[in-house]
Amino acid sequence: MIRSITSNSPWVTVSNGYGTGSMYIDSHKVQQGIAGQVRFNGSDFQVNDGNSWTNLPSSYATVETSMQAQDAFQWVVKKMSQEREVEELAKSSQAVASALEEYRAVMAIAEERLNIVVALVKEQA
Repeated sequence: MIRSITSNSPWVTVSNGYGTGSMYIDSHKVQQGIAGQVRFNGSDFQVNDGNSWTNLPSSYATVETSMQAQDAFQWVVKKMSQEREVEELAKSSQAVASALEEYRAVMAIAEERLNIVVALVKEQA
């Protein structure tokens, strides 16, 4: 049984799966138990072997992102920050606004040309 899941990554959020109430069988009501019966006793998951209650082994899972994914996330965050900064500067500087508009126009043309060339090369292959 997995007792909890944690993450050491700022890019992965793990939240608990507990509802608002605690789902368990009250150990006072099931002291004797039947072989094969299971229960939660406090924070322990237990099974009855016919004679007594035995704790089932539990583990703690860890969720991590790969270094490649972390690098990609960091690049995206950096790029977004840079773009935000340029957008803010463009609001107060006509020169930056004009250069940004020109940059976007040139990039759109370059992207369109690249897509055409890629399509033609694929078609010939």
